[in-house]
Amino acid sequence: MVALTALAMSTSPLRAQPRPLAPVDLFALQYAGDPQISPDGQWIAYVRKWSDVTTDRRYSNISLVRADGTQGRTLTSGAFTETSPRWSPDGTRLLYVSNRGGKPQLYVHTMASRTDVALTNDDRAPSAPAWSADGRQVAFLALVPTAPLVIGQPLTPPAGATWAAPPKVTDRLTFRYDGLGELPRAFMHAFVVSANGGTVRQVTRGDFDHGGTNYAPGSLAWTPDGRELVMPARRDTNPELHQRETELYAVSVADGALRRLTRRYGPDASPVVSPDGQWIAFTGFDDTGASFTNTQLYVMRRDGSGRRSLTANADRNVDAPVWAADGQALYVRSDVEGNTRVLRVTLDGAITEVARDLGEGNSAYGGGSFSVSRGGVVAYSRSMPQEPSDVAVAASGAPARVVTALNAALLTERRLGAVEELWYTSSKDGLKIQGWLIKPPGFDPSRKYPLILEIHGGPFLNYGSRFDEEKQLMAAAGYLVLYVNPRGSTSYGESFAMRIHHTYPGDDRFDLESGVDAIIARGIVDTTNLFVTGGSGGGVLTAWLIGHTTRYRAAAAFYPVINWESFNLTADIAPNTSRTWFPGMPWDHVANYDQRSLLSVVKQVKTPTIIMTGEEDYRTPMSESEQYYKALKMLGVESVLVRVPEESHGIRKRPSHEASKVTTALGWFARYRYTP
Repeated sequence: MVALTALAMSTSPLRAQPRPLAPVDLFALQYAGDPQISPDGQWIAYVRKWSDVTTDRRYSNISLVRADGTQGRTLTSGAFTETSPRWSPDGTRLLYVSNRGGKPQLYVHTMASRTDVALTNDDRAPSAPAWSADGRQVAFLALVPTAPLVIGQPLTPPAGATWAAPPKVTDRLTFRYDGLGELPRAFMHAFVVSANGGTVRQVTRGDFDHGGTNYAPGSLAWTPDGRELVMPARRDTNPELHQRETELYAVSVADGALRRLTRRYGPDASPVVSPDGQWIAFTGFDDTGASFTNTQLYVMRRDGSGRRSLTANADRNVDAPVWAADGQALYVRSDVEGNTRVLRVTLDGAITEVARDLGEGNSAYGGGSFSVSRGGVVAYSRSMPQEPSDVAVAASGAPARVVTALNAALLTERRLGAVEELWYTSSKDGLKIQGWLIKPPGFDPSRKYPLILEIHGGPFLNYGSRFDEEKQLMAAAGYLVLYVNPRGSTSYGESFAMRIHHTYPGDDRFDLESGVDAIIARGIVDTTNLFVTGGSGGGVLTAWLIGHTTRYRAAAAFYPVINWESFNLTADIAPNTSRTWFPGMPWDHVANYDQRSLLSVVKQVKTPTIIMTGEEDYRTPMSESEQYYKALKMLGVESVLVRVPEESHGIRKRPSHEASKVTTALGWFARYRYTP
C-alpha cells in the first residue's frame, strides 16, 4: 500500500512553486486602458497593452468584454498600435485608431457583422475622434504641415548625386518635444468625415493650433445639433511663450466660422456639451504664475455667458469631464490622497464618489480612464498595488466589480511583495506625509532588510496605491521599497503642493528622510544598507539628498535636472517652468537659481552614484546628467554614467530598456551593499 501510494505521488504532475517577479516578466505583463462602455451599458471596449519579447516593442489592440464580465473577445490583434475606441451613439459601431495599414487611420467596427472598414486613408494621423450625435459624421484632429522655413538660397544637388541631409532651420521656441523628437512644422486642425467614409474635410484653418498642438493632441466635442465643434485653441499673440494659455471656441462645421467662448489668462480645456445643447462644461484655472493651481470644473451657457466653477470650494484637482445623460451632473476624475477616483458633481456643486482605484500604467503614478453609460454605469481602468490594471464596473447601489483578468495566469505563478500604506510626520514641521512600503516576497518580520527609498518625479505628481512593476522588481530582489508623497505632491490640496513654490528642491528632503526613519523605527531595516533612487524630479531629490547626507551607501539618479539655469534654456517645457517654477528668467534671479541648483551641494557628495538617462530625453536633457557626472568625477566621487539609445524621458520606450533601469540600479546597489 505504501509503495503504491509513493508510486502514485511520483507520477502525478508537480505544480511549480510561484517565484518572485523577474525583469523578463515585463514582457509578459498586460494592462487594460481607456475602457469605453456602450451607451446601453452592455459592452465595454478597451485597449489591451502588451509587449513583444521578439521585437522588444510595445503594442496595443482593442478588446471587448460584457459589462457583467460573462463574455469577452478580441476585436483586433497583431503587432500594431490601436487606440481610442469610441462607440457610435446607437452602440452599433465602434470607432478606433489603428496603424495596421502602416500609418494611423480611423477604422469602424460594426458589431452585428463583426467587420472593420477604414474610414480614412491619407497621411494625416488622426487623434481625438468623436461621433456626431446622429452618428452620421466623425470629427478628429490632425496636423497640417506648413511650408518649411528657408534662409538663403540652398544649393540643389545634381542629378544622381548623394548629398548630406540639409541643415535644420527653425524659428519655433519649442522645436523638439520629449517622446516625439523633432517636431513637424505644422498646426493642429479639426476635420470631419462621413461615418460611411468618403472625403475628409478640414474645418479649421490658419497658422494657429486648434484642439491641440504638434506635441499635444487635445480634444474636441460636438454640439448635439451637429452644427458646431467646441475645442480649445491658441490664437492669441505669441502662444509659444504661454504654453498653458488656451481659449475655447465654437467652430461652425459648415464654414469654419469661429465664436470665442472664453477670455481669460489660463488653460481652458476638455470641453463637453450637455445633452440638451444648452451648456458647455470644461476644465481650467486662472493662471497667476503659481507653480501649481487646482484645475477646476466649470460650466457656461453655449454662448459663453454665465461661467461658474462647480469645484471652487472643493480644493480638488479635477479633469476628464463627462455629462450625465440627464444633464444634471458631470463625472470627473480626481486624485485624492494618492488614489484616483471618479466623482459625480451636480450643477449646484455637490460631490459624491462613484469609483476609486483608477490606474492603467505600469507605475504608481496617478491616472486611469473612465466612461459612463446612459444609465449611469461607470467603466474604468482599475489598478491595485498587487494587481495590474484591469477593466472594472461601478453601478449605483452595487459594489464595484472587475470584469477582466489579463494577468491572472501569470500572477498565479509569481509572488509579489505585499504593499502597506503608511502615514508619518515630517521632522521639518510635523506635516503629515503619506507613503507606501513594499516588502520582499516571503517577508520575515524577525529579519532586517536593506531599504531603497524611491522618489517620484514631477514634482507636481503623486504616487499611490497602484501597481508598480519596477518597484515590485526591486522588492523581488530582497529590498524593502519605500515611496512617499513629500510636500509638493498632488492629491492633498493646493496648499500642500504649493509648499515647494519657488523652493524646489528644499524642505521636501526632510519629508523623505522622515519616512526612512519611520521604517527604521520598526526594527526591520538593515541600517548599514540604505539606498536611494528616483527619476526626473526623483532624480533631482536623489542628488539633493546625497548632497546633504552620507547615510546612503549608494544612489541611482535617473534623468535628473542638475542645473536649473541650463534646464530652463534647453528643456521642451522651459517656457512654462521658467515662468511658474521660478520667479523669472535665470539672469534676473541668479540667487534663486543658484540656491536650488544641485551643483550648489555637489561638493558635499560622498555617495557612490550612477546616473542613467535616455539619449533622446528632451524633458531633462542628457546635458544635465553629463554635468553632474563630470562634476562627481572631478571631485573624486565613485560614479558611472549610463546613456540609453533611442530613449526619451522615463526610459520606457523599449521593454528591455525599462528592465535595464531596474537591473542597473540593483547592480549598482549590490556593488556597494555592506556584507559583514
